[in-house]
Parts: sequence; C-alpha cells; structure tokens
Amino acid sequence: MRVPHPIPYQGSKRNLAPAILTYFPDRIGTLIEPFAGSAALTLAAAARGLAARYAINDLNMPLIHLWRAIIEAPEKLARQYETLWRAQHEDRRQYYDQVRDKFNRTGRPDCFLYLLARCVKASVRYNANGEFNQSPDNRRLGALPSTMRDHILGASRLLHGKTECSTLDYKEVVAQATADDVVYMDPPYQGVCGERDPRYLKGVVFDEFVEVLESLNLRNIKYLVSYDGRTGERVHGRKLPERLRLHLIELDAGRSSQATLLGRDEITVESLYLSPALAEAGQLRRPYPHRAAEQLTLMERKK
Repeated sequence: MRVPHPIPYQGSKRNLAPAILTYFPDRIGTLIEPFAGSAALTLAAAARGLAARYAINDLNMPLIHLWRAIIEAPEKLARQYETLWRAQHEDRRQYYDQVRDKFNRTGRPDCFLYLLARCVKASVRYNANGEFNQSPDNRRLGALPSTMRDHILGASRLLHGKTECSTLDYKEVVAQATADDVVYMDPPYQGVCGERDPRYLKGVVFDEFVEVLESLNLRNIKYLVSYDGRTGERVHGRKLPERLRLHLIELDAGRSSQATLLGRDEITVESLYLSPALAEAGQLRRPYPHRAAEQLTLMERKK
C-alpha cells in the first residue's frame, strides 16, 4: 500500500525506509523510535504489519502533540488544517508569521502542521529560546487540504489503538525495550552541526550515545542506528566504535542536491548500523565490494 506521510520533515527516512525494513525481523513486539520526527520507519512498518505495537518518542513536545492529534483526532486536525490553509491567500507572508507567532505562544498541533507544510524545505529551525523561527517557502502553499486529509487519516488508520506517544529522554525509552522489540534510532544528525543543531531542541552527546548502545548489547536488544555517512569523498560525522560489534550497511541515498548545485556529480551514502542481536537474527555475514547505483552493504544474508 502507499504509505501516508502527514508530517513533512527534512532528513526523513521516507525514501530509505523500504531498504531499512529489509533488515527487520519477521516478528516484532514493539517497534520503538526514540527520535521519531516524522516517524517514517514506523509508518512504513505499520503499512506492512511488521509489529504488534509502536512507540513514537521525541523530545519535541509540540511534535508529539501533533502525532497524538493525527492518531486520536484525525478528522478534527484535517478540518483545522484546511481552515488555516484556506485563510492564507491574501498576504501569505504576513499570515504565516501570524500562525508562527500563535504556535510559539500555544503549541497548537494544527498551527505546527501548517508551518511544517509551508516552511522552507520542510526544515524545522528553532532559536535559542526554543521558538520555531523558520521562514516560509513563498513558492508554495503547502499540501492541499484534500491531500493532507488523506495522509492524516491514513496514518491514523495504521497507528490508532496500537501506538504510544511520549516525550522522554531517549535513554529512558530504550531502557524499556525487550528482546521481542526492535529499536530504530535516527538521532540528531551529527555530520554538520555537532551536538548543537538548530533543527533540534536538544543534541545527543556522542560518548553517552555509545554507552547506551553498549547497554543495549548487554541486554541482547535488536536495534538499528542511522548515524553517519559520506558524500563523494567527504565523510559526515564520527563512525560508531568497533567495540560495539555493529554490522555496517551503507545505503545509497541518491545524488546530493547540494553537490549538484555546485556542479559536482556525487552520491550520498548513509550508514545503517545493525546491533549484534539483530545481525545474528538476520544471519548476516561476510563483506563484499561496493557497487554503484544500488544498495551498498558490508554484509549479506546467508543463501
């Protein structure tokens, strides 16, 4: 089925989700996303019926409020979005600023959804006070109300009655995982801005993150991590240490739009790390050479 995506989010794993899901086990108790964002993996997994339950977590409280509205009150949210969308046509920039101010005062889910649909490159930005401060993309009006309604109702149908939403620290969330669960982690991107990134309300400290992964290994938890990568010869971010015994998968994320603008023909490769427990469950083994224009991997499944 076509996977609904009501929340536009820069950096979403929407396009890579089918490749990432190939490394999931056949039966999952709860699929846990501690850094959910647009929850692209959760939606893709739910569309395939891969887990009995889902856990969506993010420290961005308005984002989790939006997810709860999508799941629990989809018709109401769709109507509210349509009202905001249809009122924008006289002075779109002034109207956007008014909605942004209202969101920063109230945290209303419908205002947040409208801003995400209208802001530049669907890219969230916050100032030092934690206020949403991204500008609008004046070339577009955001998703049509009918399109947004389909995505909202579709996501609700997939997740209603079997999804828990929370705003906990990621360490608390992964501590709840059991051997029957799978944890997918896509933490704040550390390739450009380090541990302070205006796209996120709070960064992730590298050494603390490694300690958390070590604790999951000790508990034999199955998890996947999207964490670093490269564009051409440029490497983004620090690789996770070898002592974690992770299995590295390299996924072809396509041609870099930024490199194309600069006249370079470069492919972006994103790293996906599999925990020892997950790799063992999937019977992954020996490396083989990289090949262009296809999924890149350092491991392959047993025949």
